Formats: sequence, structure tokens, C-alpha cells
Amino acid sequence: MLNIQSKLPGVSTTIFSVMSKLAAEHNAINLSQGFPDYTCDPVLTDLVNKAMKDGFNQYAPMPGNNLLKETIAEKVETLYNIKYNPDTE
Repeated sequence: MLNIQSKLPGVSTTIFSVMSKLAAEHNAINLSQGFPDYTCDPVLTDLVNKAMKDGFNQYAPMPGNNLLKETIAEKVETLYNIKYNPDTE
């Protein structure tokens, strides 16, 4: 039988699990993972579903998505008159 050693032998409970448990115990609002108290707009849900069905279902590249970086740089320049190079900053 093949014996595969775990690469995560010392991993314990995550901080998210700890915070969720504490919030439940103290009847507190759980802010540890971003639990919104409102539903998502159905239009957004439909668009996300369409994107997934169209094949946009992989992790983004490590340096980020070029179009998104360029769009954010343009928005920052428009709002704050600050220029960023999306390829180097």
C-alpha cells in the first residue's frame, strides 16, 4: 500500500474557526471572514454563473489580471490624480 505523508502535519485549527466559535459563544457579530447580513444582487449571481459556465473558473495569474490592474490604475488616476504603472506597481 502506498504511504503518502501529509504536507500539513502541524496545521491546527484556523483563526477563522476560532473566531467563528467565539462569535457563536458570545452571540456576537462574526467579522472574521466577511459574513454579510444581506443577499447578493441576483444580477451579480447570474453574471458570476455565466462567467463560470464560460470557462472563467481558474485562479487568476500570480501577477494579477492585466485588464483588472489597468482598469484599477485608471480609476485611481481619475479619482485621486495619482498614476500607477499596473505592470510594475
